[in-house]
Amino acid sequence: MTTDTKDRLVTAATAVLRAHGYGGASARTIAKEAGVNSALVFYHFGGVDPLLLAALDRSSADRMARHTATIAEVRTLEELAEAANRIYHDDLDGGYIALFSELVAAAVAKPELREPLAERAEPWLAFVEATLERVIGGTALARLTPPRELANAAIAFYLGVNLFTVLDADRSRTDSVFAMGRRLAPRAKLLTMRLPARRHATPKTQ
Repeated sequence: MTTDTKDRLVTAATAVLRAHGYGGASARTIAKEAGVNSALVFYHFGGVDPLLLAALDRSSADRMARHTATIAEVRTLEELAEAANRIYHDDLDGGYIALFSELVAAAVAKPELREPLAERAEPWLAFVEATLERVIGGTALARLTPPRELANAAIAFYLGVNLFTVLDADRSRTDSVFAMGRRLAPRAKLLTMRLPARRHATPKTQ
């Protein structure tokens, strides 16, 4: 029963955070959604924030498994651009972007949230970096824009684009960014050709 109650609270916290944002995610509101006493939020999780982080963890694990499959066969920039578009829309429609963004926004006023959120962002940075390394590693593009730096930019874009969708109700302007990426990808082929390994000069013998 304890596990069932905790699962119901995590599910309820996810729904409340998506629908009402961080400001509306009180223990009472979440407990009402779960159909339990609000005291159980504190009994099982120690507070609202740990519960919301647990909701983020569950969603993140689901998304990581889903997106790992999405990019498994990606080998070119064109394929990567298409996969990024699918991932973004999948996360937007599924509400995952809202979960992460709401908690990051809350961390502006609640510094205690910053470290746990930074820790939870790290696997995603590693995920993006590993994908980029597979696609552009050893190329001129990787030397110009190292995969780790691109991964940082991707996460920053991911967060920022969620805020932008508030002003872009039909998603047309957001979609245009991904469309531009798909147009540019084929034109970057020269930059993604694998470069020969650098040879170290051997000292001349006298």
